[in-house]
Amino acid sequence: MDIATLSVFRTVAQEQGITRAAELLGRVPSNVTTRIQQLEAEIGATLFLRDKKRMSLTPEGQTFLEYAERILNLAQEAQQRVNPASPTGILRIGSMESTVASRLPAPLAAFCTAWPQVKLELSTSPTRQLVSALEDHRIDAALIAVPSGEWWLGEREIDKTPVFREELVLLLPKTHPDITHADNIEINALAAFAPGCTYRMLAEEWLTRFGERKAPLNIQEVGSYHAMYACSAAGASISIMPRSVLNLMGDASDVKIHPLMNVGTHLACRRGYDTPAFREFRDILVKSGNIAQA
Repeated sequence: MDIATLSVFRTVAQEQGITRAAELLGRVPSNVTTRIQQLEAEIGATLFLRDKKRMSLTPEGQTFLEYAERILNLAQEAQQRVNPASPTGILRIGSMESTVASRLPAPLAAFCTAWPQVKLELSTSPTRQLVSALEDHRIDAALIAVPSGEWWLGEREIDKTPVFREELVLLLPKTHPDITHADNIEINALAAFAPGCTYRMLAEEWLTRFGERKAPLNIQEVGSYHAMYACSAAGASISIMPRSVLNLMGDASDVKIHPLMNVGTHLACRRGYDTPAFREFRDILVKSGNIAQA
């Protein structure tokens, strides 16, 4: 088993087939097939279920892929650490949906223009899933929402750099009376992302007064901020989002807006992670951030 074979395995798993994987790897399909067969023989387990149209991972293959991802990512990191002359290789960035939409377009463009030799891979998830991906070496850095106190991070060993500050706002139906606190809200439903989203956690805490409120809060899980806005405009639920995201939607006259709280966005990485590509990306983010001006 070597790095090249692990790379072949990962590509076949991602593409769910030999032909497309071979094209991406610059190999002939027979070579890729042989590599996979040799790997399965060496491990002593079947990694793929094969049919005429695609190859899907077996449970053993899925487990092996998780380890292969860690090994390949560590190998890439090691190469960049021992040859730090300039940013090269791959930089895997995870981010919240809101940050990608409202904060990252300009910094990403600046980074790609300055360092075209770095392959930037961007993925989105809620904060808790991003922290787990960091720990599992599936990504190199993440933009996460960090409430004051940082208590929810527990004993996790990650380094953080503050880059943005977001103002969270509460969206209510346009006809809803003005409010001063959570008890004034007449709607018992919250449109929010799936568990793991820091903004959802903060919204639930505020709306339930940290568990003092006895009536259960009805959560309507949605997949986008536009869906949250639509739910609030229709009167079906309330929602919470960064003002920077709301501003991207243009005219917000269909809802009533109530300022709620400020939450920091931090660039997080594993403790001690330090490659040229990451340093340049961090510097660009810090320069573009609004922490100093807030």
